Amino acid sequence: MDQNKLKQEAAQKAAEFVEDGMTIGLGTGSTVYYLVEAIAQRVKEEHLNLTGVATSVRTRKQAESLGIPMKDLDEVAQIDLTIDGADEVDKHFQGIKGGGRAHLIEKIVAINSARNIWIVDETKLVDTLGKFPLPLEVIPFGSGKLLQRLKDEGLKPAYRLNDDGTKALTDSKNYIIDLHLGRIEHPHLLAEWLNKQVGVVEHGLFLDLVKTVVVGTTHGPEILDAHRG
Repeated sequence: MDQNKLKQEAAQKAAEFVEDGMTIGLGTGSTVYYLVEAIAQRVKEEHLNLTGVATSVRTRKQAESLGIPMKDLDEVAQIDLTIDGADEVDKHFQGIKGGGRAHLIEKIVAINSARNIWIVDETKLVDTLGKFPLPLEVIPFGSGKLLQRLKDEGLKPAYRLNDDGTKALTDSKNYIIDLHLGRIEHPHLLAEWLNKQVGVVEHGLFLDLVKTVVVGTTHGPEILDAHRG
């Protein structure tokens, strides 16, 4: 079964967690694309009354085009549930996000949500984080100095570039520096260090935020729940 089919099945399963009257956080990425379609289908068929909060411009445009009412985060009292993708998820339900350049906004939405669920295909499950490059959203001013500091720490940083060689920009007009680490043995310690680096707006380590992961597998979607072990 191809990867897109696995993503689609996981997204459709995750859409079942959405209930009438909810304010829903909508993530960003290829798997979330299928999620937004699935939620929009439920809104149409079941006449659900939902409000969406998007983590990127492209997700908001897609949701609005499919008839999901959208608001900014500061316009809602709370977010009941956020569903988002992840680039890696380990066995402790810790993750790396930011392949789609949206991890700053995704993390802001996540920490303001009563519950977070990730949707991934089975290729995203890992024993140890780090094979996927860890994204940092950084302020453009002085970013070269920051890059050198990260190099000096042995973190193997590189600017994320567009196809034409220009530096990739986030929705907030910041740069992305990816850390090509291979393995992250102590994600909490790394996160703590990165949080102290001036110029780093946000990193892509999403720790202790998620207890439920919906995984698209060749045997059908599976729900991993930290509470069930």
